[in-house]
Amino acid sequence: MAYRYDDQNIFAKILRGEIPNDTVYEDEFALAFRDIQPQAPQHVLVIPKGAYVNYDHFAAEAPEAEIVGFTRAIGKVCAAMGVEPGEGGMGYRMISNAGEAGVQEVPHLHVHIASGRVLGRMLKRFD
Repeated sequence: MAYRYDDQNIFAKILRGEIPNDTVYEDEFALAFRDIQPQAPQHVLVIPKGAYVNYDHFAAEAPEAEIVGFTRAIGKVCAAMGVEPGEGGMGYRMISNAGEAGVQEVPHLHVHIASGRVLGRMLKRFD
């Protein structure tokens, strides 16, 4: 599938410095910042610096170094938030929405890291 990236989306503007953010972590591959409408006591968004619409677009087209760098950035953000369950944190939920059915609101790949309370089931059971 061919994806068309909209460089006027809010995350592209944040990456260009046109819109401020509350940065938690940044490196050459990713930017992480606090969500302006948090759904949990700790809610951070992690975005790649490349122009990718969603995760399958990223997986298909990003160079390996960018995929590894983004994935490691997510781990560093979890460590900075203190949510790693193996390290004494209470754990977290990582969500990446894609497309209409996934209720993706911004057409730039982003991962939500949510923690700070028990979050409940992600989806209702389908019977």
